[in-house]
Amino acid sequence: MTEEIDGARPTMADVARIAGVSPALVSIVMRGVPGASDETRKRITSIADDIGYVPDRRAQKLRQTSSRLLGVTFDLQQPFHGDLVEHVYAAAGRHGYDVMLSAVAPTRDEGSAVQALVRERCEAALLLGSGVDATELAGIDARVPAVTLLRASGVDGIGSVRSDDVAGIASAVEHLADLGHTRIAHIDGGRSAGAEDRRRGFVDAIRRRGLESGARVVAGGVTETEGAEGMRILLADGEAPTAVVAFNDNSATGVLDHLVRRGIGVPGDISVVGYDDSRLARIAHIQLTSISQDVVALADAAVDSALARIAGEPVRDVVLAPTLVRRHTTAGPRLG
Repeated sequence: MTEEIDGARPTMADVARIAGVSPALVSIVMRGVPGASDETRKRITSIADDIGYVPDRRAQKLRQTSSRLLGVTFDLQQPFHGDLVEHVYAAAGRHGYDVMLSAVAPTRDEGSAVQALVRERCEAALLLGSGVDATELAGIDARVPAVTLLRASGVDGIGSVRSDDVAGIASAVEHLADLGHTRIAHIDGGRSAGAEDRRRGFVDAIRRRGLESGARVVAGGVTETEGAEGMRILLADGEAPTAVVAFNDNSATGVLDHLVRRGIGVPGDISVVGYDDSRLARIAHIQLTSISQDVVALADAAVDSALARIAGEPVRDVVLAPTLVRRHTTAGPRLG
């Protein structure tokens, strides 16, 4: 018969008292370390389950010399960050590490997200698409070894893992130019990580193909709303483009939605290219042509870089080559 615990949350001492063993032996069983027989383990875990005792994992981490935690900040508004985080979990697990997530949102700035990771004693921080400047980044790194993802760090001693965004956007322009498009626009990412490189890659590729007269860059951002607004501006001001390269897949879905609402065909009237090849791009009714960042390789390199920082090894920058994935939103321009 199970013994009752008066109202309060059951403790390790309660389990020990009911089992007739020492709290130290209960601790051995709960931590899964050698020192108890199989029979004793079964009896103690059964009693713990019966009275509702749950080990305090936070307290256990505080007692450890190493938390075995990697912290990750990510932007709630970017679907690609979720794709990347999924693979960071897998990469960290292969090294015996767990992952602590801390979101950046319109109501929660990056500083708050990082501070949460510091409080949880994360051994290193992976900053996805960080928007802080060099001074702020150096301050973060002084509290917890940092690695920036999806942007260069710009700070000596802080490594980064990213795709070659200049080459990525250039491949989108080359694809559209090869299809015969001469009026190509870019809805940029504003001040987001990677936006400057993607703008530069677009302009450079347009110049190489001699398409300057029909090219435009308009302000955008990371959200569907910003993509839709960029498309509205392009349609309202002058001759409409026959192809659009959006900053990311999220922005591109806003472009597609605006075109559908206006009765403009894709790709018949306007071709659309996204960036990231996130899960959005692969939805059956969207099938978006997009620039693919290798999320598995990015996650592996990010975790390797974080562990190198923890070990005090030399800092390195990792730049991976993106590739274009063609789906249903691009085709040659309509004749006439």
